[in-house]
Amino acid sequence: MLNLKQFEVWFITGSQHLYGEETLKQVDDHSQVIADFFDKAPQIPVRVVFKPVVKTPDEIYKICQEANVAPNCVGVITWMHTFSPAKMWIRGLSILKKPLLHLHTQFNRDIPWGQIDMDFMNLNQSAHGDREFGFIMSRMRLNRKVVVGFWQENAVIEKIAAWARVAVGAYELRTMKVVRFGDNMRQVAVTDGDKVAAEMTFGMAVNTHGIGDLVAVINQVTDAEIDQLVTEYADSYTLMASLQKGGAQHSSLRDAAKIEIGLRAFLQDGGFTAYTDTFEDLHGMTQLPGIASQRLMADGYGFGGEGDWKTAAMVRTMKVMASGLKGGNSFMEDYTYHFDPSNSLVLGSHMLEICPSIAADKPSCEIHPLGIGGKADPVRLVFNAPAGPAINVSLIDMGNRFRLLVNEVEAVDVTEALPKLPVARALWKPYPDMHTGCAAWILAGGAHHTVYSQNLTTESIEDFADIFGVELVVIDKNTTLRQLKNELRWSEASYR
Repeated sequence: MLNLKQFEVWFITGSQHLYGEETLKQVDDHSQVIADFFDKAPQIPVRVVFKPVVKTPDEIYKICQEANVAPNCVGVITWMHTFSPAKMWIRGLSILKKPLLHLHTQFNRDIPWGQIDMDFMNLNQSAHGDREFGFIMSRMRLNRKVVVGFWQENAVIEKIAAWARVAVGAYELRTMKVVRFGDNMRQVAVTDGDKVAAEMTFGMAVNTHGIGDLVAVINQVTDAEIDQLVTEYADSYTLMASLQKGGAQHSSLRDAAKIEIGLRAFLQDGGFTAYTDTFEDLHGMTQLPGIASQRLMADGYGFGGEGDWKTAAMVRTMKVMASGLKGGNSFMEDYTYHFDPSNSLVLGSHMLEICPSIAADKPSCEIHPLGIGGKADPVRLVFNAPAGPAINVSLIDMGNRFRLLVNEVEAVDVTEALPKLPVARALWKPYPDMHTGCAAWILAGGAHHTVYSQNLTTESIEDFADIFGVELVVIDKNTTLRQLKNELRWSEASYR
């Protein structure tokens, strides 16, 4: 995964010349202290870079210009230590293209009751300086994150850290290249969509290569490369007997390794970080990529089955956001239901391609018939996902806009053996309950494919939606169908 320390957010403090050089020096010093504190905070995954205090419209415009073109800058944090007249900010904010977090804090935590005087009041004006700044962004209809609290509070640091991860994810999506091997599954609606609109909204470039282009690379893989990867499989997973060296299906394991090596080379050579395939277009391939897709996802690539490029892009984006966090993110599908009135559950899985980053234990490497696609039996990793809170996220093309849909869920342990279901799987209870959660998802037009995340939160997806100005629909513990229907009606009117 990515080392997020290669990215920066800039800490920009606003003031004005009204207060004199001595006060401005204090503002600059205090800003440096706060920026350095954030930069050293282990929770914040990116560099926090101090920038000298801006005091004029030209200085503000210049720093916004510089942030826009700085290759490693993924966002800016702004703070008004004193009063900074907001008309000074209009020209700069109008050109700023990077995500913005407005930190509403002050250098001192407490009022110094016995010593407070007008010099202190003139220096520490965040309480109303930040309101002036907030007004101009609302007047300009700018999306931003607002974080309130003392800068050393853990809650403040955690919110900045979460937003910084989202800013990196947004940067990644804006520069992402998604390759589609073949088209999407024939006649399927929700996995299709407007790729031009997606590039205009998010920046990601989605293009197709014929499966023959990939097969040509796969066919160049050497036996020595296959030998090395097969050894890695044996060291990393529990191989079923027939796949072990000398086993009846060991050649299938070598075929799977050959596909992974070729697929990985194709992605690396083309600069692609996400991809799709479909079982309807496998010409020249011996089997559908199962273990290959699982392992590539574990290494941070995005994947979408049946040509689902929107989910592939979101898998990659959310993996980047979560780099270094415990838990994983995976391509997922709500596969079947358990409608026990006392214990209703969703079984999430897919034909093959669930990422082992969400596995509870060491995966088993197995081979079984697929019954679809008309190719040889594919090799795959089989495992259960652990219990714990999670979210399912779907990116949907609604025609006149994109919608991000989130369902908060509670995963439970898979206690049944499932001896005849040879796929990776997760089991969860959707919030607020099975009937409301599933009905809400369907009413919102949610896809059957999702990104299943163990380590990101709804707030992360909300920040992400704000950065791109797209619609967000959340299904959580407080959702009612009446409320959700009204939200959908209001959204439809808003975007009409």
